[in-house]
Amino acid sequence: MAIVIFSGELEKLTGDTRIEISSVVYRDMVTELVARYSALSRELLEEMAVAIDGVIIVDPLLEKLPEDSEIHFLHFVAGG
Repeated sequence: MAIVIFSGELEKLTGDTRIEISSVVYRDMVTELVARYSALSRELLEEMAVAIDGVIIVDPLLEKLPEDSEIHFLHFVAGG
């Protein structure tokens, strides 16, 4: 099973630092997380970038999640 690592705001909203998920596609993972944690919303998660096994993916909607992967959510940082 893939592992989702929560940090910062998401850790506060979920009360967890990491969980195992059964989803194999990013879109399904978002649905699974929103169903599991009432404080999370699809909009919140979709506004964030995601790193899967250390690779940042800005538009991950249909991205496959390997069984042994680690998923991190990242806030976008504005630069100038």
